[in-house]
Amino acid sequence: MILKCVIIDDEPLAVDLLKTYVGKTPFLSLAGTFSNALAAIDILRNEKIDLLFLDINMPHITGLEFSKTIPPTTKIIFTTAYDQYAVEGFRLNALDYLLKPINYAEFLQAANKALEWFRLISSQPTENTQEISSSIFIKSGYRMEKIDFDNILYIENQKDYVKFHLENQKEPVSSLMSMQSLEEKLPVKQFMRVHRSFIVNLDKIKTIERNCIVFGKEYIPVSESYKAKFMEFLNKHFF
Repeated sequence: MILKCVIIDDEPLAVDLLKTYVGKTPFLSLAGTFSNALAAIDILRNEKIDLLFLDINMPHITGLEFSKTIPPTTKIIFTTAYDQYAVEGFRLNALDYLLKPINYAEFLQAANKALEWFRLISSQPTENTQEISSSIFIKSGYRMEKIDFDNILYIENQKDYVKFHLENQKEPVSSLMSMQSLEEKLPVKQFMRVHRSFIVNLDKIKTIERNCIVFGKEYIPVSESYKAKFMEFLNKHFF
């Protein structure tokens, strides 16, 4: 697999260093370099760019601001001399964060993380094969984690994050993604949305009490907008 990448940095020396690193990395192909983010708009719109090495502190528009306009198919590795942006980079779902001065070992580690991401994405089931899939890969922090569908009790929405509450695991696994995009990846025969903030594993339902699904000490409400579909499931399987 070859990843097509672009470098955006207003420091010529930083650009030259990253160009050298890309040239040394067999699975990276450099599509272009730019001294500011606005100059890179056309190539990002007209070509399929897999990976973007993006400086944060630049004139006109910062890397953090520009990253919000990038297509979701293009993954970002931030490069900066200031470590206070690490948390913001994580919130924006960057694959990694490289602190200048960057050595090749650090660069290669981040590039390998990107390669792993694209390999995992390419191995995800298509819509036609979704029903036979038994797991999903999610990004939790800067790691990729495999979640088995059978281990999920329920999924909870919290603003920009979702939390996977798993069987026999005290702490949930969090991932920066939307409920809508997640719902499209789950097998419809096994999972159902019962509330704006909750998706449940239908195979794990054992107790229902007063319009709530009970998982141990947790009560998951079934809202009015999802009640009819859920009652249809109950009538088919419980009565």
